[in-house]
Amino acid sequence: MTSDQSPKPLATPLAMSATVQTTNSTTTATATTNGEATPSPLPKPVSPQSRPATTRPHPKPGYPTCKLRVECHDLNHDGAEVFFTNNIVSRDFSAAVSTVLSTLYKSSQSNSHIAPVRSVTLFLRAMDTLAYTTGSELDDEHKEIHFDLGYISKIPAEPSNRRRDEIQGVLVHEMVHCWQWSAYGTAPGGLIEGMADFVRLKAGLSPPHWMKERRDSWDQGYQHTGYFLDWIETQYGEGSVRRINEALMNKRYDEEAFWTGLFGKSVQELWKEYCETLPGRSGNEAVVVEGNSWKPKDTKD
Repeated sequence: MTSDQSPKPLATPLAMSATVQTTNSTTTATATTNGEATPSPLPKPVSPQSRPATTRPHPKPGYPTCKLRVECHDLNHDGAEVFFTNNIVSRDFSAAVSTVLSTLYKSSQSNSHIAPVRSVTLFLRAMDTLAYTTGSELDDEHKEIHFDLGYISKIPAEPSNRRRDEIQGVLVHEMVHCWQWSAYGTAPGGLIEGMADFVRLKAGLSPPHWMKERRDSWDQGYQHTGYFLDWIETQYGEGSVRRINEALMNKRYDEEAFWTGLFGKSVQELWKEYCETLPGRSGNEAVVVEGNSWKPKDTKD
């Protein structure tokens, strides 16, 4: 390069772009060959309707709750000492409610299919019967469970969990009567009691003297019908007893229509099939359940 030659200017790009950030929006300007910038159009504002909707997960349906009360008529009774020594009342009473509701119902947003219960009061007192459940004088949505202190005092202390399991088993049984449907009071008593013992059985609270029996009638109640319902639950799928309970919600009980509508067979046919699964001879016979083994036992014992 000679001294009289001036440096040539650097070549200018034919086009270039720059981005200018503002507080409210971003504007892009394009440079032209003459150095002037032409702004591009501003983006159109997004309407609220076109923005993606923000969704929040619905809360998982839960079961209804009610007030739980305990009233002991005689704290000096031996049964009261056994009861309060072997049970944490607030925990175990609530656990009985949860066991019953989760066995008899599926929760929903409204829970309108669940029998309405506003409170349950447990009365511990001396009386001539083991236990019973009734509606209060206020109204039938306030339930009362009455439990004999004399019976509680005689529960064997061994094995170590025997007293706790028996008390909880009775509470679960009676709690079923607070929450189950009864076809406006027309359902057989054996079915009502059998459903209560079915729930107790499913909770793992069956006492050692329970046995499966082959008898003439399916609706003799308690564990006899409870084991029959457990067989139905196994044969026709989990939730079968739940279906039985909910079918008792808003119809009067008609035996033929009730069972054939649920399972396609009469209850006598179902009972016959169940009895055929029991070991031993035909006729009235009892078998003791010990884990997975069976032992025949004289029904007169």
